[in-house]
Amino acid sequence: MNLGNHLSLARRKKGLSQEAVAEKLGVSRQTISKWETDETLPDIRQSKRLAVLYGVTLDELIEFDVTLHEIQEVIDRTSEESASKINWTKAWSKKYPILAQYQSEVDVSRYAEALDRLLTDLEQTYQYDRLNAMLVLKDILASIWNSRS
Repeated sequence: MNLGNHLSLARRKKGLSQEAVAEKLGVSRQTISKWETDETLPDIRQSKRLAVLYGVTLDELIEFDVTLHEIQEVIDRTSEESASKINWTKAWSKKYPILAQYQSEVDVSRYAEALDRLLTDLEQTYQYDRLNAMLVLKDILASIWNSRS
């Protein structure tokens, strides 16, 4: 579901017409229509007012599913320089809090040494560079994870 569909669904769940929402927000019905068809987006103030009007949080209002294709486009557009500036642990720890706390619970050096040996082995055995060795190891871990599910 895209953002526009999500806005439309939230409005309809409250039993409101586009005209009624437009009147309450002081915008035209066409503006509401454009938001719901993804032609334009409401600004943050209007989004907050919509959330209040629809009786949902702002996060719930703007939350929408992205397709695998959209995710791939974002990945493709992200430069190596930009990606290197992102604190991925901090970003993912919002969804998975264990990432922010395990360092005080786990003997990290023990696992780091074992993983480093595996990375070095991949680099030497297959002449992978550091990044490719890491990606192969990550993929192997993902395969193990999937086989346990």
